[in-house]
This record gives sequence, structure tokens and C-alpha cells, in this order.
Amino acid sequence: MTRTLTTDAVPPSILQSSEFIEKTYRKVTLRLMTFIFVAWVLNYLDRVNISFAQVYLKHDLAMSDAAYGLGVSLFFIGYIALEIPSTLYLQKIGARLTITRIMVLWGLISASMAFMTTPTHFYIARALLGAAEAGFWPGIILYLTYWYPGARRARITSRFLLAIAAAGIIGGPLSGWILTHFINVMGMKSWQWMFILEGLPAAAMGVMAYFYLVDKPEQAKWLDDDEKALILDALSADRAGKKPVTDKRHAVLAALKDPRVYVLAAGWATVPLCGTILNYWTPTIIRQAGIQDVLEVGLLSTLPYIVGAIGMILIARSSDVSLERRKHFFFSVVFGAVGAFLLPHVLDSATISITCLAMISVSYFGAAAIIWSIPPAYLNDESAAGGISAISSLGQIGAFCAPIGLGWINTVTGSLAAGLMTIGVLVLAGGLAVLIAVPANTLSEKPLTDK
Repeated sequence: MTRTLTTDAVPPSILQSSEFIEKTYRKVTLRLMTFIFVAWVLNYLDRVNISFAQVYLKHDLAMSDAAYGLGVSLFFIGYIALEIPSTLYLQKIGARLTITRIMVLWGLISASMAFMTTPTHFYIARALLGAAEAGFWPGIILYLTYWYPGARRARITSRFLLAIAAAGIIGGPLSGWILTHFINVMGMKSWQWMFILEGLPAAAMGVMAYFYLVDKPEQAKWLDDDEKALILDALSADRAGKKPVTDKRHAVLAALKDPRVYVLAAGWATVPLCGTILNYWTPTIIRQAGIQDVLEVGLLSTLPYIVGAIGMILIARSSDVSLERRKHFFFSVVFGAVGAFLLPHVLDSATISITCLAMISVSYFGAAAIIWSIPPAYLNDESAAGGISAISSLGQIGAFCAPIGLGWINTVTGSLAAGLMTIGVLVLAGGLAVLIAVPANTLSEKPLTDK
């Protein structure tokens, strides 16, 4: 007889055991987050490695800074347009098939960038890459809500986001090493090898996702019945504290009509704004400070990511322990705004420039870890997919506009100063929007019992 997965099947003493609870979630985290972590490292590496190839692309493809900024931004057209449909489709067919499709496509497209010969090819490749990656971020956020209760999500999201820091830490030296050691190998330029060697592993891991992932706890053969029941009970308790949806057909539309979705979209926009500076202009900023060696630029570019990762862990842990999100988010955002305000005035100093980039990095990672803990707390299961993907898509408008603006300003004025100051103002405004407009009683979470 198949055992029913309810809390009635599990002795209360087991359910209440802190050791059993932590053992179960450690097992889930080791199984799922290891894969997600590596996948996200590859995702971000393929998305931002153009920052290290920028100087080569500008020469070989005859591109200006404005053209580079346009190419960076075109990524977000397909990404924004397809993000909501992709996330809703994940809810229909499951994470395994969705993640497989996304990773295989983005890996192949990223590798194909090795064969670009004109700026037009660059534009097309970036737009296709964005379309292929659409839904990966909100899809993973939604996927985590199938496994972790609300009180654990800021910390687990921070672990997920550590992959971005890891991509920055690994990507700089790796890209620098490839660009230095693969010159004219088999008749190809080093930047071509960079796209191939960093793109194909993502496609291979996408195939692996089909065989490795499961969509929900009930399907996990690597969990026993007691562990499944514990997870399902925690998720049920989360749902019990939320306002029920009587008409599931219109649940997604209800989420899109919620003004808090748009407030959070404004808050989320602060993250890609900071990310534009950190991910696409850090090597250029370091070069402007007088560092010209490709490998040295790659190594120095890791420092902001290391500081950002440490800051994110501390901020996310504090937020989970106190169950406070809005002030933690605003505190994170202030770091980025101050860094963006100061950076234009210190561009001739590598040390101070990297310090400002580290402040922006703390904002980037810390704010991202906190902001995604808020939507699942007030959106019901049926409306979560639409709400989360809407927040992500709307917030990415900033990611689309910022690279174009920075590239154009740098081309026209020869300086990033005006663009950096503008980003600082917008980041601070987004933080204030969340702090002021999101009700303090929005969260329906309960403290962790193991503290």
C-alpha cells in the first residue's frame, strides 16, 4: 500500500525535531541548489562575458561604445517579451522541461557568438540570447517556492544568488586566461574561443537537467515519505496564512492588477541598474584607472563580487532572522546609490574605483536576495507565476535602458560620469518606493523554529 503523504503519517515528535527538519532541508538544498548554483554560474558567465571581450569586439567588429551598449540592451528585448509566457509555461509543464529547453538554447546561441563578424551579428545574437534565457530567473524563483517555506526563502535565494558572485569571481580570471592563452588557436581569435568554451557547457548541462531534476517534492525518489510530508506540511502552513483565490482562472490577472507588483518592479529595477555597472562596465572602469593587462583586469574584477557575496550573506541572514524585508532592502540599495554617486569622481584611482564597485555589488546582491522574498509572501500559489514574472519583466526595463544610456553617454562625452549619477538617483528612488509603499504587514511568514 502506498503511504499517504500527510502530516498524519508522521509522528509529531519527528515533525517537531529541529534535527530532522534541518536534515531534510539540507538534503533538498544539496540536491537542488548544487545544480541550480552551477547552472546560474554558467548563465551569468554567458550573459556578461562580453564585458571582457568588449575591447576585442570594438576592434574586430568595428563597434563604438554606443553600439556595444545597444547590443547589451538588445538582450533584454526578447528577455522581457518572453519572460511571463516562459514562467507561466513552467507552471504548466514543470521545471525540468523548461530548464532543459532554456539551457540548451542559450548555450548554443552563446557559443555561436564566436562566429560574429559585424555589429549586426552582435545585435541579433544578443537579442536571441535574451529570448532563450527568458524565464530562467523567475522560473527558478518560482521553483524554489515549491520546496521552501517563506521563512527560508531569503537565505536560500541568497545561496542561489551566490552563483552570480561566483560567476563574477570565476569569470574574470577564466575569461582573461582564455583571452590570453587561446590567441590564434586553430586559426581562431581568443574571444571566439571564450564564447565557445563558456557556452557549450550550458547546453550540456541543459540535457543533464532533464534527467536530474524533479518538479515537486512528491516526485522526489531521493526523499523518504516522512521528509516529503514535512516539506508539504511547511508549504501548506504557508498557504494557510494567505488570502484564498476563489477564481483560479483570473488569479494571474489579479496579481497583475495588484499595485504592489509594480512597486516591487520599481524596487527590482534597482538590481539590474546596479548590475549594468557591475557586469558590463567593470573591466572598462578598471582599465580607465590605468590597469591594462588583460589577466590583471580579470583578477581585479573579482574583488567587487567577493565583497558583494559576503554582504549578501550577512544581509539575507539578518533579514530571515528578523523577518524584516523592506528596511533590509532599502539598506542594501543605499550602498549602491552611494557607490554610483562617488564612482565618477574617483575613476583615476583603481583602489577607490574598485571600492565603489564593491559598494554597488553589495547593493546588487543584497537587494536581489531580499526583494524576491516579498512576492511569495502575499501572492497565492495560482497567481505567483504571473506576479513574479511581471515583477521581473517590468524591472528589466531598467536593464534595457541603462546599457544604451551608459554607452551613448560615454560615446558622446567620453565619460561615464553623467550615466553613473543618473543610475544612483534611480536606484535610490526604487529603494524608497519599496520602503514607503509596501505595507509592513504584507509578510505572512513565521520565524524559523530552530533559532
